Amino acid sequence: MALLVGVLQIELFIPESQSLKAKRFVLSSIKTRLRNKFNISVAEIDQNEKWQRAVLGIALVGNERRFLDKSVNQILNLLYAEAELQVLNHQLEIF
Repeated sequence: MALLVGVLQIELFIPESQSLKAKRFVLSSIKTRLRNKFNISVAEIDQNEKWQRAVLGIALVGNERRFLDKSVNQILNLLYAEAELQVLNHQLEIF
């Protein structure tokens, strides 16, 4: 049995955020929905002090590359559909 770990890094822009408190509110909501829907680990890993920027790190585990690819696509689709933020960039590594 193979163990695969996917690590996804996503750079976000939150245009309406005017404070760190507003940014944290948006990110908290997104992180909770991602955790609940996809059973993944997610955390803000960079741009912590910028009001309108964030970098999320997401880790997911599976036994097939196809499962990880499908999950990543669903995660990205959910984020691209969010009105409160824009996905600027993403990078996926699978080990």
